[in-house]
Amino acid sequence: MEPVRTCIGCRARAPRSSLLRVVAQDSHLVADVAAVRPGRGAWLHPTLDCFRLAERRRAFGRALRVGGMLDTSELENRLNG
Repeated sequence: MEPVRTCIGCRARAPRSSLLRVVAQDSHLVADVAAVRPGRGAWLHPTLDCFRLAERRRAFGRALRVGGMLDTSELENRLNG
């Protein structure tokens, strides 16, 4: 049985393999494709809709327990293609 995680954007539960792990690194939000980077991670569907929902709800800072603003431009560019 595959592990299940919750998307911080839409709050839907999904298998780990269908979600993208993101971590905070030096106040930048970085995609962790291999899911092996150290530190606290958050899970997100790899779609712009879920990204925008998480951004609007300010879910990245809460899920990653980071105070202040996070630079999400790198992750947004990755999701745009």
